[in-house]
Amino acid sequence: MTAGAAFPERVAEFLADLGNPGVALPVLGVVLAYVAWYGRRAGVFRWWFAPLAGAVAMAAVPALVVPLKAAVARPGPPGMAGHDGFYPSGHAATAAVAYGAAALLVLPLLRRAYGRWALLIGCLLVNAAVGFGLVRRGYHWPLDVAASWLLCGMLLAAVTAVAGRYGRE
Repeated sequence: MTAGAAFPERVAEFLADLGNPGVALPVLGVVLAYVAWYGRRAGVFRWWFAPLAGAVAMAAVPALVVPLKAAVARPGPPGMAGHDGFYPSGHAATAAVAYGAAALLVLPLLRRAYGRWALLIGCLLVNAAVGFGLVRRGYHWPLDVAASWLLCGMLLAAVTAVAGRYGRE
């Protein structure tokens, strides 16, 4: 912990790392496989559609974030010199879509309202923690993270619409 720091650097680094593709993508992959298996076993007509919607949303993240980073070419916070392209945050976007899509796909499988609320609140807390970690460690400006959340909110709305319409018939 650095002198005078109110929040431990190691914890902030851990929270920021939850947005790494190496952490978030396996979580989404397990959920996609489980939802596909569950839907097929339950006899859902288009059992593959909901997991496909989640996978397509995740694949759309770099397709949207990378061109935006190049177009904006925003410099990073102090200490992150060397290249531009910090807006929007790819790690925040990865976390938002991976954990968000996972939660949205599991949500219909939960029978109790308490479980649904716990899942959604947990997803929001994890994403807030990733954003906090990225800003606290100096990897991104707060606006970089907020822009990613807004961008990914649109992707998650599409997952909700598509998976809700075709994946649960």
